[in-house]
Amino acid sequence: MATDFFERQSNARRNTRWLMIVFSLSVIVIVVTTFIATTLAVGGRSEVHDQFDQFGRPAHFRPGAAPFPWQIPIGASLASLALIAGGSMFKIAQLSSGGTGVAERLGGRRVYPNTIDPVERRLLNVVEEMALASGVPVPPVFMLTQEKGINAFAAGFSPSDAVVAVTRGCAEQLTRDQLQGVIGHEFSHILNGDMRLNLRMIGVLFGILLLGLVGRELFYIAGRTGMYGGGRRRSDGVIYLVLIGLALMILGFLGSLFGNMIKAAVSRQREFLADASSVQFTRNPDGIAGALKRIGSAIFGSHIECPRAAEVSHMYFANGVTGGFAGLFATHPPLGQRILAIDPRWDGNFPPPLPADAVAGLSGDQVAGLVGGGADVLRQAVPVDVVRRAGDQVGDPTEAHRQFAAELVAAMPQPVVDAAHEPYGARAVIFASLMDQNPQVRSAQLAALKSATDEHVYELTQKLLPLVDGLDPRAQLPLVDMTLPALRALSPPQFQEFAKCFVTLVQADKRLSLFEWMLHRILLRHLRPQFEPVTDPQIQYYGLQKLGQPCSVLLSTLARASQSDDQAAFDAGARELAGVPVELLSPDQCRLDTLQTALEQLSHVAARQRQRLVDACAACICADEEVQVEEAELLRALCDMLDCPMPPLLPGQQVSRRVFAHTSN
Repeated sequence: MATDFFERQSNARRNTRWLMIVFSLSVIVIVVTTFIATTLAVGGRSEVHDQFDQFGRPAHFRPGAAPFPWQIPIGASLASLALIAGGSMFKIAQLSSGGTGVAERLGGRRVYPNTIDPVERRLLNVVEEMALASGVPVPPVFMLTQEKGINAFAAGFSPSDAVVAVTRGCAEQLTRDQLQGVIGHEFSHILNGDMRLNLRMIGVLFGILLLGLVGRELFYIAGRTGMYGGGRRRSDGVIYLVLIGLALMILGFLGSLFGNMIKAAVSRQREFLADASSVQFTRNPDGIAGALKRIGSAIFGSHIECPRAAEVSHMYFANGVTGGFAGLFATHPPLGQRILAIDPRWDGNFPPPLPADAVAGLSGDQVAGLVGGGADVLRQAVPVDVVRRAGDQVGDPTEAHRQFAAELVAAMPQPVVDAAHEPYGARAVIFASLMDQNPQVRSAQLAALKSATDEHVYELTQKLLPLVDGLDPRAQLPLVDMTLPALRALSPPQFQEFAKCFVTLVQADKRLSLFEWMLHRILLRHLRPQFEPVTDPQIQYYGLQKLGQPCSVLLSTLARASQSDDQAAFDAGARELAGVPVELLSPDQCRLDTLQTALEQLSHVAARQRQRLVDACAACICADEEVQVEEAELLRALCDMLDCPMPPLLPGQQVSRRVFAHTSN
């Protein structure tokens, strides 16, 4: 692709700034227009009143003319500004629950991992496969059960609270390849930072659109009040109310116009990028092109029936709203253009609707048949060159990664896979993965677990222990990601018990390795948005010069954990951070709590600076020209903590080095 993950992240941030600028200009135009329109309306009304007094006599018989009521246009302008600001803040607060709140507002129903519905099972398998290949947490899946059109969207502030939602029509009418194309498109939005921008767009534009709704209500109130007559003063109030209501309705129309223009300008090009990313991900242009063609031939197309569909129109896979200005300011490119960009040989004809039984026969998943020779790949070591260039792979999954993820899951013992997909079993899988190999430590952990958790969870943990012990090291991080959807289905009390047991096991293991600690910090970090309010991640640092201490902690910890020559490993990483004051710290200064604080600080740096951190970590690991599987997986875990999702590092992978300039701002 022409741009890498970090550049796309930067572009998303830049688009967010432009969105705020355009929004501010729109608000200024609306407030000024409110003032001018109200002034003209009140002035015209005042001129009529100034010509005659209450007895019908000319105004020159009155002692003096009334001053112009400037308080009315000023008050109307301030009221419109307050309405816009209040509406936007209300909507932003309403969206604080992240992607789950958006899906539920559109009528989405959570599809749980233990579902037995074949259509839902196929959907979950595709989403899980794509997530493991991307290096992101497996997101919860929602189905819009009442929607017959073919559509989908991804929503959330970050991969930790992202959800993927599809319509019932999408799940039922597309083949597996076509469904993969759609889900690959949505994962592009997750990886590229589009979701955060989309949620902000909903929040800031809602205030503008609210003007029209309030104006309509004021107009109706004035109409009902005027029906009962009244004196002149009451009549004046009704007229002013009518005028203000009409003005707000007109401004609401302008607000809708501005809103649609902003959404169209931001969204269209990103849809082409997401389509291209999906093709790269699946290496199957016919998948996403077939889905778009299926939309063109479907009876309901991609239409969304939900009354709230318009406010999130820019988030859909395809146009979900029709009528009005939907064609003039469409948030998506025309269907034909998107198809031709993927399949230049398309003749312009849409295929006939697919019979229901044709799709039903494809609802099962034969994962082992998807990949040839994948088991051999699992046994190969990761070349140093692949790890050294790992930063170029962040957020850029390919078909090879998808195949590897499918084969990795197929190689896992089936009882472990089944347990990871339901809440009781997912807890047992995590507890089993925390158990130390030392028999004495393990006995202490099991005793502590028995007194802290449910009896059934404890028994299942014991059954799974031998199977989890035998897992390939590359399976540990994906296994944690696999358990997330089931763990997110826990009730708050169950989650509190789970978190307490987690701490108990960690404290019982006095020799917790860096990799084990990293895996389970990732687990808690991705679970927290489900049970606590989500805050939109903010960029606080655009350079690393003031972050020498956390950078030193990160490189020192990694060097001491993975190399025999600590100084050489540290120096290799430090060279990637030219201009940043770093030093090799003593082992006492590289505690896990210190590392946690450092990673929290470093997760708030700009995208390009995070790329430098990833390259530095990779150089540190590769300093001795030998990379163990555990070291490669540790790098992936560190990238997850820095919000840099890294696909699996594959043996024999060809990586082209992208060069970028280290900035010193």
